[in-house]
Amino acid sequence: MTASKGTVLVSGASIAGPAVAFWLHRFGFAVTVVEKSAGPRSGGYPVDVRGTAVEVARRMGILPQLHKAHIRSRRLTFLDADGSQVAVVHPQSVAGGVEGHDVEVPRGELTDVLYGAVRDEVEFVFEDSIDALTEHEHGVDVTFRSGLQRGFDLVLGADGLHSHTRKLVFGPERRFHRYLGYRFAIFPMPNTFGLSHEVLMWNTPGRAAALYAVGDSEELHAFLNFADPEPPREALRDPEAQRDLVAATFADDGWEIPAMVAAMRHADDPFFDSVSQVRMPYWSSGRVGLVGDAAYAPSFLTGQGSSLALVGAYLLACSLAAHRDHSAAFAAYERDIRGFVEHNQAQVGRGDAALFPTTAEALERRNARLRGLTALPPATGRPAHPALTLPPWSERGTAF
Repeated sequence: MTASKGTVLVSGASIAGPAVAFWLHRFGFAVTVVEKSAGPRSGGYPVDVRGTAVEVARRMGILPQLHKAHIRSRRLTFLDADGSQVAVVHPQSVAGGVEGHDVEVPRGELTDVLYGAVRDEVEFVFEDSIDALTEHEHGVDVTFRSGLQRGFDLVLGADGLHSHTRKLVFGPERRFHRYLGYRFAIFPMPNTFGLSHEVLMWNTPGRAAALYAVGDSEELHAFLNFADPEPPREALRDPEAQRDLVAATFADDGWEIPAMVAAMRHADDPFFDSVSQVRMPYWSSGRVGLVGDAAYAPSFLTGQGSSLALVGAYLLACSLAAHRDHSAAFAAYERDIRGFVEHNQAQVGRGDAALFPTTAEALERRNARLRGLTALPPATGRPAHPALTLPPWSERGTAF
């Protein structure tokens, strides 16, 4: 491959990876994306594209596809421990967002749209990953898990919360993860409840469960979350140990919790993790940079992870296109977006208080607030975060 601005390896093909690859290609780079999975990441729970990220999607030409995939959740019903109704509210009353502007889409739909926008323009290498990086004066030599060796001018880690690129270059995960005190499991289960375009949220102090109906699907996204003051031990990386822990934690609960635990037990590939943020003093080292969750995961409590990934990918590509020197480009990227990232990460307290109260007193205060809300869309939307001014851009593909 030849490119006027150089070669870039991107690790990760979820959201930030294809997005930064799209813009780097537009700005004249030759891009290779490596992904350990066999293809684009499919499935996953719904995600939001909000605020400034909507403008990034418009500039990419993918906004009509996202509007088509928009879920349009109609109501969010909160339930007490016995399953009795606490309140029915419009989702935007709790999560924020602007009706008619922000979109909510299944994560797999977003990754498919991003991949489709760039798959014919850049090289994708699936079922492989970075094994080692050796930086030198003129580039980075990369050894892949497959044994292949190649050289690139730059390497970008877009490989998520548990980024291997970050570990190779910046050090162990524990240095940068800020554990927020919760663990969770996500898995599918049959929609035997007749739910449509809605979410049921069940709470008892320190534990929560949710059933998420995307449209009229016959399958629900099921979610079990619990407070745990101790960060997860390595032993609990084992899927069976994780299943046992979740089952034991919810063993005495009623409502539909036993059915949810049974569905988790039988799910082919349930997803377990801790609720964490990534906080780093800097997002680049030499010729290697990070973007998206790998650099600044805000946690799902903020609802901003996908939006930060899209905005960060665009600003990183703009900075690399604007500066000949990669050090100056990475510095400009951090300067342009760090305040935006920090503001979004600070939203975690709102999500925590709204979704997962840990004491009876906090739960009652939350419920009292919910009873004062409405099931109708807010008359005026509450932006999920302040707008960020993006660099100017033209349809010719230049940002300058």
